[in-house]
Amino acid sequence: MTDSQLSGPEPDPAGDAGHAGHPPRVGFFTDTSVCIGCKACEVACKEWNALPEDGFTLTGMSYDNTAGLGASTWRHVAFIEQSAPPVPAPEGRRELPLVQDASQSAGGEFRWLMSSDVCKHCTHAACLDVCPTGSLFRTEFGTVVVQEDICNGCGYCVPACPYGVIEQRPSDGRAFKCTLCYDRLGAGQEPACAKACPTESIQFGPLDELRERAALRVDQLHAAGVPEARLYGHDPTDGVGGDGAFFLLLDEPEVYGLPPDPVVTTRDLPAMWKHAAAAALSLAGGVALSFALPALARGKAQVRR
Repeated sequence: MTDSQLSGPEPDPAGDAGHAGHPPRVGFFTDTSVCIGCKACEVACKEWNALPEDGFTLTGMSYDNTAGLGASTWRHVAFIEQSAPPVPAPEGRRELPLVQDASQSAGGEFRWLMSSDVCKHCTHAACLDVCPTGSLFRTEFGTVVVQEDICNGCGYCVPACPYGVIEQRPSDGRAFKCTLCYDRLGAGQEPACAKACPTESIQFGPLDELRERAALRVDQLHAAGVPEARLYGHDPTDGVGGDGAFFLLLDEPEVYGLPPDPVVTTRDLPAMWKHAAAAALSLAGGVALSFALPALARGKAQVRR
């Protein structure tokens, strides 16, 4: 395995996985600026994939009963309350509480930041790199899927994920995560969550087209007086080689529970193995020397006699 397969720009992950003549890489662009928190994506995901319920007790964290992604929650809508003063809207429209420094708010105004989170289907997927059974694999669409019937429940993939997405199900120990509706893609359909989204906050399509569309949307928001709008996970040169599911955010990634600078956790494996090999050789040399020196000393003593 070479360094280039573990990190850096990777224009064709499906091709490198052995898929010849594959379709264009597809993914999600989630525009959080138009998310209304309806949770239709959560419901559609659970219904289509027959996922078990997570319990119906509110967490105390706003209107949220799932709290985060997990083995039985492959889409999670976050509700984030922020204090913010109203910002003048374009002529003819009402004022809306958009992005501002929360410390400036004195009138009790607030806004919702809503975002539908999902597995990022990383270009360099550490969960796939560490899987010992081949349960995780790269599809012809460039996505990453878990084959639950092959998973042995080792759990290596869980700490490997830089986003904390994949999780083991307590009932049987196997790992589960979003498949980007691999079965639907094979039938020429879009994923259930994107199909159900009423505001098109979740957009599905060829990844290159989504990146172009997202850049235009950011420019549109900047022109409308929302300079804090930014993309997250879209850059092919970032620590995971770019995500197959990326986001338009209205605040820092940490506000949404996302790592600010994710890095594939297997990036340094080649260097680590080199250091381990050097240490092993040094140890073997030391052991050999410990046996050789006494034998050499005994030989010299016999010569003196």
